[in-house]
Amino acid sequence: MIPQSGPFAIIRRAGRELVEIFQGDRVSAADLASVPISDSPGPSTLALVPYRQVAERGFECVDDGAPLECLRISSSTEVLLADLLAHLPTDPPVLRDSAFDIDDDGYAALVGEVLAQEIGRGEGSNFVIHRVFEASVEGPPLRAALAAFARLLRDERGAYWTFVVHTGTRTLVGATPERHVSVDDGLVMMNPISGTFRHGDGFSEDDLLAFLDDPKEIDELYMVLDEELKMMAVVAEGGGQVIGPQLAEMAHLHHTEYLLAGRTTLDVRDVLRETMFAPTVVGSPIENACRVVARHERRGRGYYGAVLALLGHDDAGRQTLDAPILIRTAELSPSGKLRIPVGATLVRHSTADGEVAETHAKAAGILRAFTATPSRDLGHFGIESDAQASKIAESSAVLAALAARNRHLARFWLDQRPADPASGASALIVDAEDTFTGMLAHLFRALGLAVERVPVADALALDLDAYDLVVAGPGPGDPRSRGDARVDGLRTLARQRLATGRPLLGVCLGHQVISGLLGLPLHRKDGTYQGTQREIDFFGRRERVGFYSTFLAVDADAPVDPTEAVGLSPSEATIEVSRDPVTREVHAMRGTGFATVQFHPESVLTEYGVDLLGELLDHLGVRVALSQ
Repeated sequence: MIPQSGPFAIIRRAGRELVEIFQGDRVSAADLASVPISDSPGPSTLALVPYRQVAERGFECVDDGAPLECLRISSSTEVLLADLLAHLPTDPPVLRDSAFDIDDDGYAALVGEVLAQEIGRGEGSNFVIHRVFEASVEGPPLRAALAAFARLLRDERGAYWTFVVHTGTRTLVGATPERHVSVDDGLVMMNPISGTFRHGDGFSEDDLLAFLDDPKEIDELYMVLDEELKMMAVVAEGGGQVIGPQLAEMAHLHHTEYLLAGRTTLDVRDVLRETMFAPTVVGSPIENACRVVARHERRGRGYYGAVLALLGHDDAGRQTLDAPILIRTAELSPSGKLRIPVGATLVRHSTADGEVAETHAKAAGILRAFTATPSRDLGHFGIESDAQASKIAESSAVLAALAARNRHLARFWLDQRPADPASGASALIVDAEDTFTGMLAHLFRALGLAVERVPVADALALDLDAYDLVVAGPGPGDPRSRGDARVDGLRTLARQRLATGRPLLGVCLGHQVISGLLGLPLHRKDGTYQGTQREIDFFGRRERVGFYSTFLAVDADAPVDPTEAVGLSPSEATIEVSRDPVTREVHAMRGTGFATVQFHPESVLTEYGVDLLGELLDHLGVRVALSQ
């Protein structure tokens, strides 16, 4: 039953009664487009996608040479779990020389650097920095992996995939809780998971409710929800519908999660490429997060944070994809070296000690499978306590706390609906390296606009007058900088558009750049607004909106005279400002031919974002077809 030679994979997928055993040949691929998929029904290829593959999107990484390996499946078998367990080794391996590659003090210092130098400077809302638990395994490495796999099958629950994959050059074994992306019958799904409740030896309903009310845990999930909605905005024609939140229960911890769903016609390899990789293991916005990860980790990630991907066709000939994230996973080399990479999500609420503890807990989750300690001694509840844990997680108070998470989120994403036909008005969205612009595009399409989205560099070569609306979009970085191509490009485009008086909308970084052109001072906040929902005064009424910003414009009641900056006379530059009455920070502006918002109307955190956009476009005289 257990393959005795050659590459193979054994996978237990969530919701399936049978365990799948795949055998075949190992082949390498230069890129995702080269991953083979046969035309026959069923799974045809299992791809081990390394983190370095993110370079296909033009994103930065430390290139460690980890190969894109594929198991080209030649035989497939399904077996009962009990039958499989009877053939797996049960004696646990012996580990020696075990330690993290970065000690606790070093990792704590690294956390502090990222919080101060990256989140504090507006480079993103969250970043995931990893460390690796390393050890050596005595005896045959493959036997050790199979014994750990048996332990995971017996003791773990709630995993999306529990698996062992052996290519001959490496062996991966793990129990990952998280689907990254799947495609079945044209339905693409993603599964943002964040927030970790560690049980210890037991927990009460009050413990779980306190976790569900923790601002750090709430913000972490909202941020990855927004980030994966950005990806869904690219791969799904109508964007992603948000389902949840709910608790994902594993043997030693609970996660909070959402499910995103939408329709796609893309090749599944393109879906994989456009979703590299999950913000839960990299950060957001994703492109700059890759830079930050490379800058601070300074070493390759191997397969950590990337995906396994099972590709094939269904009986109707449609492509299929099932790709879990490679976390809670151990890698063994033929020489017996064991690596368990783990990471912590750093947000503005993070503390160095808390993130150090989180990496220990995550490493312990998979390390348990490689030890001889009985499961109960490692915190597993046992059957009776497991039932009690499930009962607590399904209590009315817990379900109400989960439902409350959505009380002030955007119904646009919770109640998906088709876009209205384009009204004829055209919009150019200028992307400054934050794919929030993909979500913006869906809101504009829902308002009936025909939308084109391009990077700053490409927009500079276009005839802006050809568009009814130009949107200076969001992005990371300092709006005061000179020499940053994205900021300089936005400044050039905004100046040109303001000079013509044709409709211009600025969002977040675009708002800051336009504010600077209009003479408003720009400041770095003492505390960041990354992934924050606030109630503001929006031109005379209260609105709940989502902020992802470190910098802001301040209105000091000084008259705004943009004459020198953009060539307008004061009479042409009447400006209405929405501001905080205490700090004077500017939330939004409306003037002749332009409008700006510091917040993100497209974010799931902005309760009525599509309506606010419709109102601003009405002010600009851009025809919409609002049907909300």
